[in-house]
Amino acid sequence: MTYWLTNVHLETGFHKENGQVIGTEAELKHVVIDEGSISRIVDIEEPIPVDVDVKDAEGMLLLPSFIEKHVHLDKTYMGDKWRASRPASSVLERSTMEKNTLASMHTTTEERANALLEILVAAGSTHVRTHVDIYPEVGLQNLEGVKRAFANFDGKVSSEIVAFAQHGLLSSGTEELMREAVKNGASIVGSVDPATVDQDIEKSLVTLMNIAVEGNAAIDIHLHDPGHLGNFTMKRLAYLTKQAGWQGKVAVSHAFGLGDVSEEEARDMAHILKDAGISIITSLPIDQGVPVPLLDEVGVEVAVANDNIFDSWWPTGNGDLLERIGRLVETNRWTDEVALSQALRYITGGITPLNRDGNQAWPKRGVEANMVLVDASCSAEAVARRAERKAVFYQGKLVAGELGKL
Repeated sequence: MTYWLTNVHLETGFHKENGQVIGTEAELKHVVIDEGSISRIVDIEEPIPVDVDVKDAEGMLLLPSFIEKHVHLDKTYMGDKWRASRPASSVLERSTMEKNTLASMHTTTEERANALLEILVAAGSTHVRTHVDIYPEVGLQNLEGVKRAFANFDGKVSSEIVAFAQHGLLSSGTEELMREAVKNGASIVGSVDPATVDQDIEKSLVTLMNIAVEGNAAIDIHLHDPGHLGNFTMKRLAYLTKQAGWQGKVAVSHAFGLGDVSEEEARDMAHILKDAGISIITSLPIDQGVPVPLLDEVGVEVAVANDNIFDSWWPTGNGDLLERIGRLVETNRWTDEVALSQALRYITGGITPLNRDGNQAWPKRGVEANMVLVDASCSAEAVARRAERKAVFYQGKLVAGELGKL
């Protein structure tokens, strides 16, 4: 499929006065899409061939589409009736309550996952990493339901599935089920709080690493444990990661312990994570700080994600990653043009239209046409104002919203 996306607003640099960035420069361009990738960026004065398919962007700003790095498609109540969350005293109690609620629902995992995927895509996400609970009572049923949902969205979104031992990796039967999940479509494995859930940090982490290495799977572990307990767990994970040669294949979701220690201790931990190639994925909970600027400074890869969206853990959430990074800019008081525009990288896998120096970094010829048109003058405005998504493209195909046609 080849077409011209015309009258596209593209950022070209920062506008400065007296050496200070006060805005963003932009131009109207035409973007040629060929077989799912950007093949040309054309000056607006160049005549449009008469024999090509044309879609009119009507001056909307083009941004890279978003990457949802942490969501739970199998847990969501989306598409089912309203339920508020019920109080729970621990992760284990919450997990048990959730397990019982999901078992009693009339809608299927596939149906609820479909409903949430629809929302995520409309909000601009064209890649979704979902955790899927694996435990003896359901076996691989959740995994199969989520796989069917992703099949329904084939051609609209790319995906990763984390086989997730929410109820304890060391509990009876779960370890072998995790291995089966890797053989049946999960490319990542994860567990939760080896100290407080499995009550054996070393055995839990070694078991998880063994499953990953045996199945050539990546790792994404939930770590809520605070302070020194959480940081000790990350140190052991970093050691095992390097021992296994798994650098670049491991992520820690939440990592609350980084926000519970002194800046010096957090910096030391950040260097350990950097050395082991471990990334951090945060949903930016209001009451649990993660020192994102410090991690950035050290060079640890950080992604911002939604996590729970309308489920037994949390009743809110709308799947909007622009709204989510709004928390980040507000918490860190990133109010200037450069900081706002660069914040976009936390939801795009590091891609921004302009780099920090103001040079154009995206789009480039040959890159996959995963992109979103927004009603904003620049990426800084899109971040600050949570700009409306007008159209979403995956591999050049319009998958949400609508466009004019010449």
